[in-house]
Amino acid sequence: MSSLPRRAKVKVQTVVSKDEFSSLSELSSASEDDKEDSAWEPQKKVPRSRKLPVSKESKPKRAPRVKKNTLQTKDGSEGVAVKEELNSSVPIADVDLEDRKNKLETVQTLKTAKMKRKNSAQSPSARRTKKLKADEETNKASSLESGSNSTEKPSTSATWEGGCKKEESEDDFTCSQSPLKKVKTEMCPQGQPVRFPANANIIKEEVEMNWDIVQVLSERTDIELWVCANIIRLFNDDNTIPFIIRYRKELINNLDADSLREVQQTLEELRAVAKKAYNTIQKIKKEGKMSECLLKALLNCKTFEELEHVSAPYKTGSKGTKAQRAKQLGLEGAARTLLENPGDLNLLSYIRPNVKGLSALQDIETGVQHILADMIAKDKDTLDFIRKLCQNRYICIQSSLAKVSSKKVNEKDVDKFLLYQNFSCNIRNIQHHQILAINRGENLKILTVKVNISDGVKNEFCRWCIQNRWRPRGFARPELMKILYNSLDDSFKRLIYPLLCREFRAKLTSDAEKESVMMFGRNLRQLLLTSPVPGRTLMGVDPGYKHGCKLAIISPTSQILHTDVVYLHCGQGFREAEKIKRLLLNFNCSTVVIGNGTACRETEAYFADLIMKNYFAPLDIVYCIVSEAGASVYSVSPEANKEMPGLDPNLRSAVSIARRVQDPLAELVKIEPKHIGVGMYQHDVSQTLLKATLDSVVEECVSFVGVDINICSEVLLRHIAGLNANRAKNIIEWREKNGPFINREQLKKVKGLGPKSFQQCAGFIRVNQEYIRTFCSRQQTESAGKMQGVAVASSAGVEVTNEKQGKKKSKTAVNAVLKPNPLDQTCIHPESYDIAMRFLSFVGGTLCEIGKPEMQQKINSFLDREGIEKTAERLQTTVHTLQVIIDGLSQPESFDFRTDFDKPDFKRSIVCLEDLQVGTVLTGKVENATLFGIFVDIGVGRSGLIPIRNVTEAKLSKTKKRRSLGLGPGERVEVQVLNIDIPRSRITLDLIRVL
Repeated sequence: MSSLPRRAKVKVQTVVSKDEFSSLSELSSASEDDKEDSAWEPQKKVPRSRKLPVSKESKPKRAPRVKKNTLQTKDGSEGVAVKEELNSSVPIADVDLEDRKNKLETVQTLKTAKMKRKNSAQSPSARRTKKLKADEETNKASSLESGSNSTEKPSTSATWEGGCKKEESEDDFTCSQSPLKKVKTEMCPQGQPVRFPANANIIKEEVEMNWDIVQVLSERTDIELWVCANIIRLFNDDNTIPFIIRYRKELINNLDADSLREVQQTLEELRAVAKKAYNTIQKIKKEGKMSECLLKALLNCKTFEELEHVSAPYKTGSKGTKAQRAKQLGLEGAARTLLENPGDLNLLSYIRPNVKGLSALQDIETGVQHILADMIAKDKDTLDFIRKLCQNRYICIQSSLAKVSSKKVNEKDVDKFLLYQNFSCNIRNIQHHQILAINRGENLKILTVKVNISDGVKNEFCRWCIQNRWRPRGFARPELMKILYNSLDDSFKRLIYPLLCREFRAKLTSDAEKESVMMFGRNLRQLLLTSPVPGRTLMGVDPGYKHGCKLAIISPTSQILHTDVVYLHCGQGFREAEKIKRLLLNFNCSTVVIGNGTACRETEAYFADLIMKNYFAPLDIVYCIVSEAGASVYSVSPEANKEMPGLDPNLRSAVSIARRVQDPLAELVKIEPKHIGVGMYQHDVSQTLLKATLDSVVEECVSFVGVDINICSEVLLRHIAGLNANRAKNIIEWREKNGPFINREQLKKVKGLGPKSFQQCAGFIRVNQEYIRTFCSRQQTESAGKMQGVAVASSAGVEVTNEKQGKKKSKTAVNAVLKPNPLDQTCIHPESYDIAMRFLSFVGGTLCEIGKPEMQQKINSFLDREGIEKTAERLQTTVHTLQVIIDGLSQPESFDFRTDFDKPDFKRSIVCLEDLQVGTVLTGKVENATLFGIFVDIGVGRSGLIPIRNVTEAKLSKTKKRRSLGLGPGERVEVQVLNIDIPRSRITLDLIRVL
């Protein structure tokens, strides 16, 4: 196995500032020590054999670091000096540089070859140590290359130059030995931008197939080739979706998060097919059954269905196909002769009276027929033709009531599938929700489903085969042509038709599942991005009958002020009203949040009645209904127990309900996304795909909103791009031990947060400057009169181990590193700080003016004169990056883009279902969106449905900032009642407009 990392090593563009703000540009560069801290990771998705015990002396983490760290002392000033020296560009003659690079490459090649020869005799620990040394040589070579490029223009993000860099080739992928651990490499280890070199859109994968992954990905997702190549390269380098969407927009041609997620899922699917094909090939090779034809067929497979079709006869324990049994009798030669030279074929010569299967001429004809049918069904050109033919013909999917369903299935379940008991639809027109419904009915044994391909397709297919692909090369006697015709008929009925049915069903199901999951993701995003209601004291009510309604009053900062239980629906309503009024007055609370679970309608009527009577005067009370989906699951979770120890789980639900209005994002991330309940057929789809998509949506929402690193919770922090549960825990522990973070650079000191993690998360983490100013001034006051070294250490969070070290510490250098940076409270990435400072100098602004109206005025007047494209060119960056910088400098402190979205619908009165009439115009709030319609809460206890045909583009708001293409949870709409079915409690609505 090659010792080189699989990922291509791309030249790092080091941004070197030469103006007065050069000190700030150093914040985005990482030290050599950061490079060493890259985590060891095993090769992904490869089964590993058991590790041998490794002695302490052979641990590869320590040995190389001794030499490297001799350059850096624990002294802060010297550390900064080394950083500056590493980042400064040294003029070198091009010829000398090339010579040195060639020498290094030669040394590296020799070492790699030497290591390959010794690999078999070395212990695992020795191999890892050698590998690390080889990687060091590679790092030296790449540092030289970056030095040579330091004179190029700085760029904040990569510019497309025609393609992606071709990955370095790797030896044959083997599963027989334990894979070597690899140092995780980054394309931009210092958080610097990437520039992909101009190259073809060819990316080498671990498993080479007969198709190009970029080409297939482009065809399946309908996205340009160069964009697909860039996306693969970005994902190969472990970039997260939020980071790519915000800071690498020009590389993905402005794709949105949902499209990018779809490409990622398709890419993973293609790689899984390639991986399975490789494993199948290895397995068949071991059994000695591999042929050149079979290998080609396996390498041509692009889907799991194709792979299953080709490999099925070779599965262990299989009796073998009819064709295989005929081949074992020695009839393959006869079949090939029939096609290539039919004049020489004499079937009578194959008769063996004592051998079963060769005793009669009819048996021999049947055997030849089976071999030909198998050859036809596995031929790539033949399958491509029949697939293309089916695209232009009427293919329908039919479902009917299963004959045995009435005996085993509940009658109520059968009634649910009334629409699909005699259903037929063209596969090109069938809706996604219909496919999911049919599949569910089939799984419950209620429905029987089949795909119907017309006889015309079969006839045209057979005619094409005889005239083109399978036409004999010479004159064939009528009896031989009859065998060929029978082979075509047998091949289509027995092999090709079932394959096409499986492919159609699998494609329809896959598309429906993906659309269902994407719909769930869109709904979840809109729910998470519901506008918060800060600054209010809220009363959360978890309704109930027998066990009472649980109350929880929370402060504007989400602290629990009071919890209680009241029994409103057991004849004690009047007595409990006084208690509720006293609580509301005591805590000056004027907003009640009611969960939409059991007894919600009665509890809403109770509060509406008291509000109408002005019972709570002088308070003007309003209430809103909020979904309590997942609240009960969360209330008994370990996170809830840790956050609210000693509190009854039922009361925790009331707290959660109130907090969902105060800050929906911070509260809903605590709940597993699938329990939030804004999806469709979520239990019928792939749970792996569902979890991956929903987790990605949560990460996207939390990252784009951003978190204040010094006050956010661990649960919220773990959903930031580039972070996970362990890293979030380490950040919180570092904060508790060393005090608040002064700037983003201090994140690099956190255990487990390497250069790649820092690059991914830095732009989404905020450092509130007002909080830091208060903290720093308080620290200076407390440290007055103490030793200078100790005072510096306490404010910096640096542990001073001995007096000698503190004596030589340079105060100015430490202050330079720990100086708060106002850019840390913006969405600007540290890699762009240098450009942001130069842009500030252009517009004549200062760091103190960030987020103020004066800054907005200066930027607008400058851009009116110069234009954004010309300014980006002057700054040697892209328009997208400059736009992020402009947004970061213009947005006020503590800016939250969720304020543009809908707030909860606060009410004072209630309407009953019986009060509704056809034609009534109402306002409501979208509760859930599905593929067949939109459910709207119009305040009558039952949600009304707007059929999807009534949701037209003309009715959707153009000016309003939208979070996705369609309607989603939380949006306020104006609707008209079309139909009321009181016995079935169904209300049909028409959408008038989005409010």
